[in-house]
Amino acid sequence: MTSSKSSQTIVIALLSLWSIVSLIVIVVWATSPTMKSASQCQAELQEVTEKLEGAKVVWSKNKVALEEMVEEGRENVTQKQEEVQRLLQRMDAINVSLDACRQENVLLSRNISDLEQQIEEHRDMEANLTAQISLYQDQLETLHMNLTQAFNQTASCFYQSSAAVSQLMEAQKLTKSCHSSRQQLEKKLLTCNKADPQTHQQTTKNAANAITSFLPLVGAVCCSLRLLT
Repeated sequence: MTSSKSSQTIVIALLSLWSIVSLIVIVVWATSPTMKSASQCQAELQEVTEKLEGAKVVWSKNKVALEEMVEEGRENVTQKQEEVQRLLQRMDAINVSLDACRQENVLLSRNISDLEQQIEEHRDMEANLTAQISLYQDQLETLHMNLTQAFNQTASCFYQSSAAVSQLMEAQKLTKSCHSSRQQLEKKLLTCNKADPQTHQQTTKNAANAITSFLPLVGAVCCSLRLLT
């Protein structure tokens, strides 16, 4: 805008200088010692006047053209200023977006670091779990073997229990038989005691021997029962 005003002032100053120089030339020519005729002077004055008028017209046209150019320049400058303002606003928005992107990149970098650390932790956990699973598998195999042994022992104990039950039933039968024999012997003993004392002693010995013969069998049955319990 300032350059346009300066150009306009320079042009106006040049036109004014040119007009003043023309007037000086006319005055000098009119006062020169070489005299010319009045008609010739008048013709030359008319010509110069016409040239001056033409120069004024040209100057007016140039002035209007210059003013139009200046106005157009002002409009162009205004448009350029508006465009520059819009570009500055866009640059500000881009700078804001860049700052946001940088902050987001920083956050993403932190998140990536955290994820990498979590992956390492998960790998360590996986290794630990794999070791624990191997240990549990070994323990499971050991437990399976122990369970098999326990099952075999349980089956053996079941068979032994069945045998002991059978022996117990036989012992109970023998006990009943012994009890019956004892009662019979006691009856005989009473009878013999009444009849003959010597016969009573012999009968007592026989009863004691019969009872003593059953004691090993009863002891074996009791030992079997203790082992089962």
